[in-house]
Amino acid sequence: MPEEAKNFIERIIEEDLEKGTYGGRVHTRFPPEPNGYMHIGHAQSVVINFGLARKYGGKCNLRFDDTNPLTESQEYVDAFKRDIKWLGYEWDGEYYASDYFDKLYEFAVTLIKKGLAYVDSLPPEKIKEYRGAWDEPGRESPYRNRSVEENLELFERMRRGEFQEGECVLRAKIDMRSSNMNLRDPVLYRIIHAPHYRQGEKWCIYPTYDMAHGQCDALEGITHSICTLEFEDHRPLYEWLLKAIGLPEPHPKQIEFARLNLTYTVLSKRRLIELIEEGYVTGWDDPRMPTISGMRRRGYPPEAIRDFCTRIGVSKVNARRDLGLLEECVRDHLNKTAPRRLAVLRPLKVVIENYPEGQVEYLEAINNPEDPEAGTRKVPFSREIYIEREDFLEEPPPKFYRLAPGREVRLRYAYFIKCVDVIKDENGEVVELRCTYDPATKGGHAPDGRKVKATIHWVSAAHAVDAEVRLYDRLFSVEDPTDVPEGVDWKVNVNPKSLEVLYPCKLEPSLQDAKPGERFQFERLGYFCVDPDSTPERLVFNRTVPLKDRWAKAPSPRT
Repeated sequence: MPEEAKNFIERIIEEDLEKGTYGGRVHTRFPPEPNGYMHIGHAQSVVINFGLARKYGGKCNLRFDDTNPLTESQEYVDAFKRDIKWLGYEWDGEYYASDYFDKLYEFAVTLIKKGLAYVDSLPPEKIKEYRGAWDEPGRESPYRNRSVEENLELFERMRRGEFQEGECVLRAKIDMRSSNMNLRDPVLYRIIHAPHYRQGEKWCIYPTYDMAHGQCDALEGITHSICTLEFEDHRPLYEWLLKAIGLPEPHPKQIEFARLNLTYTVLSKRRLIELIEEGYVTGWDDPRMPTISGMRRRGYPPEAIRDFCTRIGVSKVNARRDLGLLEECVRDHLNKTAPRRLAVLRPLKVVIENYPEGQVEYLEAINNPEDPEAGTRKVPFSREIYIEREDFLEEPPPKFYRLAPGREVRLRYAYFIKCVDVIKDENGEVVELRCTYDPATKGGHAPDGRKVKATIHWVSAAHAVDAEVRLYDRLFSVEDPTDVPEGVDWKVNVNPKSLEVLYPCKLEPSLQDAKPGERFQFERLGYFCVDPDSTPERLVFNRTVPLKDRWAKAPSPRT
């Protein structure tokens, strides 16, 4: 057997294990900021970090990067914890950057005493101006050379709340001429007069991401700090701070991979919040959202999400991944696991004229052809049934093989039926079909060998369960929703047909007791999940995915 191919992160870890860099330890962490709900991009990081810890017999911490009191909340913390567990992972330690605030303050004082940090009183716009640009060096602040004593006093006054927001910041003293903008005296602490959801009113100064992240890694004994690619330019600062503060070696090693970008999707928290606040979706768990809670509500299995994250692998190159691959992972899993059921979404009544009135028979139906152990169930059949409205056309075009006047079709698990009459209302709309059936074709086969070209699904009218069905589709109608001309609102690309609500749909009676979260394949229609909005009086189902990718691009014509 060939050796399993390893990605670049695994190769780095195995090299460190071979050298004994961290004493044979592998300790990763998943460090989300609790400023929104967990989405599919976070899931990729979860799969990578927890997966590496599992593979190498190590540990993985959950640490919330909660250094911005303006955007973070306990609600988001709880949502992350719930979603990580639902994905199938347990963390080895639960930590919060805010729990390290006292220690981080001490580290900042250490930097000041070493002459490696200073309080800058330039206004924010001037700090930005003095930083320069990628093609021009920055300029030193006139406050850069304040004495250690003055900086210590000012920093303590910042902590006591004697300054307004933006009046001053603490900056690292590195190199204003560096080609890496992150090393041009980055801000380490800023003033925010707002209570923290965990720390309350204790602090009015808060560390930046760079001041908190690497130091928290070191305090927790993290060996490999896996980040997305936008932090690659931050790595020199990550390493500078660990060394400048004097934290014990070996320091954690930051490794970057390409973050997930999906077609027909936005993952920016700011944009997701915009969609919620402007009413394009109903909330973080709207089944059209790329959040884990939204996907769970829509019916995505955690195994399919993990499979998708594994399939796309780990890369150093940013690329937009096809949403169709995620949907295919969902189909692959549900095809093997979802029980089959009969459901009619747009019902058209059929009366089988030669079927005995009042008679009911129970036909054998397969629960899942992919799983022989799933067995069978009994579905009722009677004189009046519902079929899908689109399975009948009064004047069928060529290659339409389903029901039409004078035409015979097979009913799934039941009989051949032939349309003999069409009943219309005063507006000319077809409201009922009259058909006959052939009793000899029970089970779907004719003893005389005659063939039909279509098999359609149905539900017994007398036994049908009414339900609301929400047909969810992709939230955006273009692959890159944010690619719009200047001045055009990116939400112009929201798909106006991303949700269609149908009621009453007709379901086979076995679905009456379906519970929220249960997933089924409605034969010929797609995969569906019971929504939490369901009640015993009104079942609600969400379409998870259709049976086929309706968004797949047509193949190029042959030349």
